[in-house]
Amino acid sequence: MGARVTDRARRSEHLAAWMRSVPGRHNISYEAWAKRAGLAGSTITRFVRRPAVAPIPSLRTLTALAEAIGEPLPLPPPPPPPPPASRAAADLAPPAPLFRRLAILGAGLIGGSIARAARERGGVAAEVVAGDKPSVVARVRELGFADRAEEDLAEAVRGADAVVLAVPVGAVREVMARIAPALSPGAIVTDTGSTKGSVIRDVLPLLPAGVHFVPGHPMAGTEFSGPDAGFSALFEGRYVILTPTPATDPAAAARVEGMWRRLGAQVERMDAATHDKVVAIVSHLPHLIAFTICGTADDLAEETRESVLKFAASGFRDFTRIAASDVDMWRDVFLNNREAVLEMLARFTEDAQAFGRAIRRGEEGFIEDRIRRGRKIRRGLIERKQA
Repeated sequence: MGARVTDRARRSEHLAAWMRSVPGRHNISYEAWAKRAGLAGSTITRFVRRPAVAPIPSLRTLTALAEAIGEPLPLPPPPPPPPPASRAAADLAPPAPLFRRLAILGAGLIGGSIARAARERGGVAAEVVAGDKPSVVARVRELGFADRAEEDLAEAVRGADAVVLAVPVGAVREVMARIAPALSPGAIVTDTGSTKGSVIRDVLPLLPAGVHFVPGHPMAGTEFSGPDAGFSALFEGRYVILTPTPATDPAAAARVEGMWRRLGAQVERMDAATHDKVVAIVSHLPHLIAFTICGTADDLAEETRESVLKFAASGFRDFTRIAASDVDMWRDVFLNNREAVLEMLARFTEDAQAFGRAIRRGEEGFIEDRIRRGRKIRRGLIERKQA
C-alpha cells in the first residue's frame, strides 16, 4: 500500500510541476490554457493547488492540454533507481531524521507545504506537529498532513527540538511571546517570514536562554493560502535564504540548512539588511505594483471596468494572479519592510517616469533598450530554472 501511495504522489507532483511551468514558458494563464484546450477554467488550478488530494487528470485531458500549447504529453516520472545489490541493508534505509519533533506554527501555504514535504520525503522529523487557530487545526486533521495538530501554540511546541514560525511577520512577536515559556532548552527556532530585520527585532528579545534562532525565508509560494493550498513540491529547486545573526549558533544554522535541503530547496546565506533590499525589488515591489494596477482598474467607470475584465490580456491576468495573494501577509510585509520598499519604489518611479518621457518624445532607442533588458532578465530566470 505504501508503495502505491508514493507512486501516486510522485506522478501527481510531476504533472503539477509541468503545469506550473507552462504559464512562464508560453506566456499564458491557466484559464486561457484550459480554454484553448476546450476545458473548464478550473481544470488546471484545481489540480495544481492540491495535487496530493485532487484526482489526477485523465489521459484525454492531459492530451488536450499538451496539444493546446504544442508540446508532447509529459512523460511519467522516472522510477527511482534500484539500489545496488551489494549495498548493506543499513545503507538502504532513509537518512535518520534531523529532528525528533518539528513544530510548525501556521499551517497555511508555507507551513502546510513544509509539513507535507517533511512527511513525504522523510529524513526531516520523526514527528510533525502543526499549531494554528481552531478552524485551521480542524482542517489539518481532516487533510492528515501532520502527525498532530494543536490549537494551543504553547502545547504544539512543548518537547519540540525544532520550531518553524510560518505566520505573517506582523504576528511573530505575539506568537513568540506565547510559546517562549514552553520552548525546550536547546531547541531551534526558525521562521519563513518575507522580512528579516523586523523578525529578528521581534524574536531575539523574547528568545529564552539556551534556545537558538535561525532566521530564514523560502523564496517560494503561490497566490493561494490556507491549509488546502500547500503541496510537498513547493520548495523543489527553489531558494531559501538564511540570515543568521552574530548570535546564531553555527550548528543550529547547519541543521536548519539541512532541513531545507532535505525538503528539496537550494540554500543561500546573507545578512538581514541585504535580504530585505533584495526581496523589496524581486518580490515586494512587484506585489505593490500588482495591487495598484488592479486597484486602478477597479476605480475605472463601471462600463470601462467591465471591458477591462472582459478583454483582459495575459499581462493583466498575471497581475491579478499576484494581486490575489493573502491580505494579512502582504499588509504586514509592506509595513515591516517599509524603508526598503519605499527606497525601491522611489527608484522604480524614477525609471517609470523616464520611460514615460521616452514614449512622449518618441525615443525608440530608449524603449527598445528597456524591452531588451526585460527579455534578458527573463532568459536569466529560465536558465536558472527559477521561472
